[in-house]
Amino acid sequence: MTRIDTIRLGQDGPEIGVQGFGAMGISEFYGATDEAAARDTLDAALEAGVTLIDTADIYGSGANEEFLAPFLAAHRDEVTLATKFAIERRADDPAHRAVRNDPAYIRQAVEGSLRRLGIETIDLYYMHRRDPQVPFAESVGAMAELVREGKVRHLGLSEVTGAELREAHAVHPISALQSEWSLFSRDVERSAVGAAAELGVTFVPYSPLGRGFLTGAFADAGKDLSDGDFRRFQPRFTGENAERNATLLDPVRKIAAAHGATPAQIALAWVQQRASVHGLTVVPIPGTRKRSRLEENAAATRITLTEAELAELEPIAGLVAGDRYPDMRSTSVAREV
Repeated sequence: MTRIDTIRLGQDGPEIGVQGFGAMGISEFYGATDEAAARDTLDAALEAGVTLIDTADIYGSGANEEFLAPFLAAHRDEVTLATKFAIERRADDPAHRAVRNDPAYIRQAVEGSLRRLGIETIDLYYMHRRDPQVPFAESVGAMAELVREGKVRHLGLSEVTGAELREAHAVHPISALQSEWSLFSRDVERSAVGAAAELGVTFVPYSPLGRGFLTGAFADAGKDLSDGDFRRFQPRFTGENAERNATLLDPVRKIAAAHGATPAQIALAWVQQRASVHGLTVVPIPGTRKRSRLEENAAATRITLTEAELAELEPIAGLVAGDRYPDMRSTSVAREV
């Protein structure tokens, strides 16, 4: 298999593949998983040069980190491992979600992640969501202490505005900013992308395939997906919104045919080319549980879209119906000035 190119994480981080791997769906949110197939997919990632593996303590309430532990034990020197804290869940209340950024919680969270992952140091540790009630200096300061103690190597943030990224970076260098960025979701271009480019922060787009909608894998989440799939509750993937949004895939399919590629590959190539458009490092983290999809995704890094093709894709995001989440209060959009 042809290995993908590499690029540096942030200003002083490790060399990583230009595409990463989002492990979330292995443990939760997208229905049942074949664990043997998922482990084979992780092996395929390394074969392709996909070395940034992304998880979080919320995924499966820690189960995703535990799933990755044997893989990390076998390949620790080959993997740049990213995990996240901030979204609290409770075993006695499955519906409970709370955002916590207080220093005591951060220390509790990092110890739990290290234990479940079976490692001594987390390569990239993200604040998953921002709690505006906790001063950023306190939260990022607590994260910086973890770097000084050797528990964490590099710091990241998720779903923050450009102003918040600058504020955090002034406390301690931030290596990566992770937020949703795709043909369907371009909120981050309001302020976060420019700030990341200015500060030398790597941008890590999650859901670069619009949670699968951009691939054409489903047309209406409410009808096509299993009861345990959380996309059934996302506004843009059901009912009239889904019907309208499905029509936006026509130019993606047309361009895919011209390249002898899949719609998924065109969507990923578009995200990858944000690097040259905005002048920053971009490492998307598509997730999959199948080796064939992993190989397909990695091959997208070798597709270059023409200016005419980029222009044809440009209007899509502005026409999308429905929000990314039923409740947008924890996203950066809610805090944009």
